[in-house]
Amino acid sequence: MYFPEELKYSKTHEWVRFEDETTAYIGITDYAQDQLGDLVYVNLPEEGEETAAGEPFADVESVKAVSDVISPVTGTIEEVHSDLADEPQMMNQAPYEAWFIKVRDISETEELMTREEYEKFIAEEA
Repeated sequence: MYFPEELKYSKTHEWVRFEDETTAYIGITDYAQDQLGDLVYVNLPEEGEETAAGEPFADVESVKAVSDVISPVTGTIEEVHSDLADEPQMMNQAPYEAWFIKVRDISETEELMTREEYEKFIAEEA
């Protein structure tokens, strides 16, 4: 599994790529998509909605289950990656390019981990 060095990771298996201190892209990790299996549907939020750290902002359906996607930050959804609705398999094929949302005006973040901390976390979870 691959975990880019420049990203931050949450305990609920989302990644965060900060553009600056108050704007970030959010997606699910390679580990998450592997655990979920083939993703067949995604329910995305609307642009302009608020998202809160620790709360679900989307859900994904796989051949195994439906799972919430938890926001690691609090802010306003500036952009939604709407292509995922038509091509949910993008999350399996390229999880670090298949971001869900871009969030602006970030005011709070969950406790985020570096790549090394996240790799240790999932090793202990297994």
